[in-house]
Amino acid sequence: MTTSAPGTTSPAAHEPQPTVRHAFRSPRLLRTEVLAGLVVALALIPEAISFSIIAGVDPRVGIFASFTMAVAISFLGGRPAMISAATGAVALVIAPVMKEHGYDFLIATVLLGGVIQVVLAVAGVAKLMRFIPRSVMVGFVNALAILIFEAQIAHMTDVPWAVYPMIAIGIAVIVGFPRINAVIPAPLVAIVALTAFTIVSAINIPNVGDEGELPDSLPSWFVPDVPFDLETLKIIAPYAVAMALVGLLESLLTAKLVDDITDTHSNKTREAWGQGAANVITGFFGGMGGCAMIGQTMINVKVSGARTRLSTFLAGVFLLILVVGFGDVVALIPMAALVAVMVMVSVGTFDWHSIRPSALRRMPKSETAVMVVTVVVTVLTHNLAIGVVVGVLVAMTLFARRVAHLTGTHRVVEDDADGTTRAVYTVAGELFFASSNDLYTQFQYADDPEHVVIDLSRSHIWDASTVASLDAITTKYERRGKTVEIVGLDDASAERHGRLTGGLAGH
Repeated sequence: MTTSAPGTTSPAAHEPQPTVRHAFRSPRLLRTEVLAGLVVALALIPEAISFSIIAGVDPRVGIFASFTMAVAISFLGGRPAMISAATGAVALVIAPVMKEHGYDFLIATVLLGGVIQVVLAVAGVAKLMRFIPRSVMVGFVNALAILIFEAQIAHMTDVPWAVYPMIAIGIAVIVGFPRINAVIPAPLVAIVALTAFTIVSAINIPNVGDEGELPDSLPSWFVPDVPFDLETLKIIAPYAVAMALVGLLESLLTAKLVDDITDTHSNKTREAWGQGAANVITGFFGGMGGCAMIGQTMINVKVSGARTRLSTFLAGVFLLILVVGFGDVVALIPMAALVAVMVMVSVGTFDWHSIRPSALRRMPKSETAVMVVTVVVTVLTHNLAIGVVVGVLVAMTLFARRVAHLTGTHRVVEDDADGTTRAVYTVAGELFFASSNDLYTQFQYADDPEHVVIDLSRSHIWDASTVASLDAITTKYERRGKTVEIVGLDDASAERHGRLTGGLAGH
C-alpha cells in the first residue's frame, strides 16, 4: 500500500484523468463536455462585460479576452477542465493603465505581464504552492464563495419585483432538476426556461443586453502603438508584474482546488507558463488579459461534471458564436437566470464543514484564525491574491511561534572521571530565530561550574540567529572564566556553525 505525507499527493492516490480522445469515444462524456462548455459560455458573457467596465474598456475587449484565453489555455494549460478568461482581479490591477495612459498601453501591459508569467514559470514559481497550508486554502474557497454571492447583490437591488421570484424559480430548477434528469445540466435548463418565460410573458426585467453592447465581428490581430523604450517600460512594468503575480496565484490555487475536487493531478508549471502564453496571445488580439476563473471553473467541473480540455475549448468557441452569431438572442437572457446559477455556485463552493461547531472544536485555534484572517482580508480587499498572501504570512508566524515553544533545555550537573564537575545542557527542538532568541535566557551562568557542555544531539541549527545566540552564550560564560563545549551537532548544523561562529558580532 502506497502512502504519502500530509500535504503531498501520491500518484497512486489519483484516478485516471479523462482525455479529449476519451470524450470523443464516449457519447456520454462528449455530451457532458459540450453542455458544460455551453453553460460556462452563457455565464461568461455578463462577467466579461462587467470586467470590461471595471477595466474601463469596451465590452468587446473583455469578451474577446475571454474567448482567446479559454481557447489558448485549453491547448497550453496544465489543468484540464479549468476555465480561464477575463477576470475581475486582473481588471482591477490594469485599470489605472487604461485610465491614465490609454488602450495601447493597456495591451502592452498585458503582453509584458504574460511574458513575466512565462519567466516565473520557468523559474519554478509553481513549486511555491506547497507552502500554502490547508487552512489558507479553506479560507480562500470560503472567501471565493462569499465574493461570488456578493457580486450578485448588484443584480438583486433596485430591480423590478419580478426578478426575485424568477431567481427563486431558477434556484429551484437547479436544485430539483437533477432528480428528474441527470444528463442535461440543470443550470442550462434554468437559463433556457427563464429566458423562454421572459420572452413569452413580455416581462420587462434586466437582461444580458442591458450589461453592454455585444460585439458583431471576430477579434483581429492588434499590435499596440507605444514607444519601445525605457520610459514605456517604467509605466507598464509595475502593473505588468502585479498582473502576473495575481494571475498566477489565482490560477495555481484554482488548479489545486480542481485537483482536489476531481482527485486528479495537474502540471502546475505547465499551467503557469500556459497562462503567460495565453495572455500574450490575448494581448495580440486586443484582449484585456485574464487568468483562471474560479466561479466558472466550479460551474464546469463541480456543477456540470466536465473533466477534459474539450469543455474549456468549447466554452471559448461557444462564447464567440453566441455573442457574434446569436447576439440578439443572448441579449434577451434575463440576468435573474444567471444570478440563480451563480448563487448556487456560491453555495456549492463554500466549505460548510469548516464552520460546523464540531469541526471548529476539533481544529487548533491557530488554524481557525488563519482561515478567518484569509476570508476577512479577501472579502475586505476584494482581492483573492492579497487574502492568500496575508493568510500565508499569518500561518507562518503562528507556526514559528508554535514550534519555538516546543524548544527547551534540560540541565544536569555531573562529575567527570577526573573529578571535575560540569554542567550538561541538553537542548531539544528546532533552533531558529524564534526559538534561539529565548535560548540565551535558559542557562544558569552564575551557578554553573567551570566546564559547561551544550548537547545539541536532539536539535538542529537552522539559521544565523541560532549561531549568534550560541556565540553570545559562550561569550557570557567566558567572561566568568568558564569554558563551553558544544557537542552532538549533525553534519548540516556543524557546517553552518563552523562557517558562521565568531563572525556575527554586532549583528
